[in-house]
Amino acid sequence: MPIELISAIIGFILTWMVFSYLIGDNALFRVAIYIFIGVSSGYAAAAICYYVLLPKLQLLPLNNPTQLIVGGIPFVLGFTVFAKISPRTSGLGSFAMALLVGVGAATALSGAVIGTLVPQARAAMDALDVRSSGGNAFLNLVEGLVMLAGTALTLAYFQFSAQRAPDGSVRRNVILEILAWGGRVFIAITFGVLFAGVYMAALTAMIERLSSIINVVKSFLGL
Repeated sequence: MPIELISAIIGFILTWMVFSYLIGDNALFRVAIYIFIGVSSGYAAAAICYYVLLPKLQLLPLNNPTQLIVGGIPFVLGFTVFAKISPRTSGLGSFAMALLVGVGAATALSGAVIGTLVPQARAAMDALDVRSSGGNAFLNLVEGLVMLAGTALTLAYFQFSAQRAPDGSVRRNVILEILAWGGRVFIAITFGVLFAGVYMAALTAMIERLSSIINVVKSFLGL
């Protein structure tokens, strides 16, 4: 039996196991999810070992003890993370986890500021520059104003400062409440667009799977 036919049969069976969730949560769906998670984890582990760990091990300067010690520190810290498997030895991996979380948070924060906030602010300012708009100056100006309003209103929505009223209740400023309502509108539009994109991607994946099922059935029927 050719390998292509075996792969098609396995994909056919797994697809129907996933589609069985339409009639409710069941053992077939859970088995398919477990297989997917297991294969994904195994592939990720193999890729990390082959493309990260082994190349780094080959680059260790074995003839230089000082550089060897410095280069071996990441591997030692990496192995201490495995101590988190057992509650008794989990303390050994706390230092490595603290470094991992701290560096990851700093990288994510700097990436958000440099890669997202600054380019967005620059794009909003460039959109308001009618001198470089050419013949579409008015449309570009409207687009820039919408971007600027969406950014400002969304930031106003996440402004949580409030004052205590004479009756003891905590209320925000009326103007800030109006701006926050506009921010909710922009956030709702954004979530709607994101949901539409996810929904279209899911439909595309489902159509591809249905097409695969039809092709497998045709191959068995000799059509």
